[in-house]
Formats: sequence, C-alpha cells, structure tokens
Amino acid sequence: MRIIGGTFKSKPFHPPSNNPARPTTDFAKEGLFNILNNEYYFDDISFLDLFSGTGSISYEMVSRGCTDIDCVEMYGPNIDFINKTALELKSNIRTHQTDVFEFAKKCTRSYKIIFAGPPYPLPNIPDLPPLIFEHNLLQKEGTFILETNPQHVFDSHPNFVKKRNYGTTIFHFFEVK
Repeated sequence: MRIIGGTFKSKPFHPPSNNPARPTTDFAKEGLFNILNNEYYFDDISFLDLFSGTGSISYEMVSRGCTDIDCVEMYGPNIDFINKTALELKSNIRTHQTDVFEFAKKCTRSYKIIFAGPPYPLPNIPDLPPLIFEHNLLQKEGTFILETNPQHVFDSHPNFVKKRNYGTTIFHFFEVK
C-alpha cells in the first residue's frame, strides 16, 4: 500500500498481516481526493476518520497538510499501526480504540470532513448518516463521505448531495442543509 498524493506521495506503508480491514483502493482514493482537492485547503480543516482500518485515508490527509485528525477503529493492531505510522509521518493523529457508533454518540466536537469506510457487510450502515447529523458531528459547509458497495442507496436522505462510483466502491457525499 502507498500514499497516492501530497508531500508523502508514493511512500509505502505495510499494515499488519492478517488484517481484517478492507483498504480503499488507490483508484478510488485518487477519485475521492480529486474531488476534495477542488473543495478544501487541507491545512486548516478538522478530519474524522471512522472505521479507520489501516489509516490509509488519514495518511492521505496528513500528506496534504491536514494536522487535525481523529481516527476511530476497534481493532487494536490497527490502532497500534496507525500510531506507529503517525510517528513516522511526524503527524499528531489522535486514535480512539472504540466502537464508531458509541464514539459518535459521545463526541463533543464537529469536523469539516468526516470519512466512514465501514466493513461492507456491517448491517447498520444505513444508521451512519442519521447518527452523524443527529449528533452535529459535521460542521456547516463540511462534507460527510460514506464508502459502501453498490448495495447501499442514500439518494433520498435529506443531507445527500451526490455519489461517485469507482468500480465496486461507491462514495456517498452528504452536507449540512
């Protein structure tokens, strides 16, 4: 795996073997960051990475200058890996080893960009957009991005804005309205 853009472009990282995470493909990450690069200056935003897995999306944010990053992940070896990689990148990524749904209910701050890449078979994926907006986790003029497979449809959600397809990876974009 590698970082695809920014200061650390092409830097490889090697997650622990037997990792249960499903990392976002380089193809999908390139598409996502092409969109975000046109909308944000990364050095002055806050970013929340839900279901962080290996931390791949957070490393892309670091590489583009983001310094305010929280990662939420339950799997201990992934948290350890994210912390180790954050040190290598000289970033101050904050990690939270906890359930995403519990974190969202207790979180007292809001973020400019929230990314959630849950395991595709997770049965309560449809609960994520309402949870984000009910708990005011997204700042005004911010973006919540939910990565799913094609089985999930959010077009009728009141905060839904657009979706982008990258093979079997779908990014659903939501905003505060």
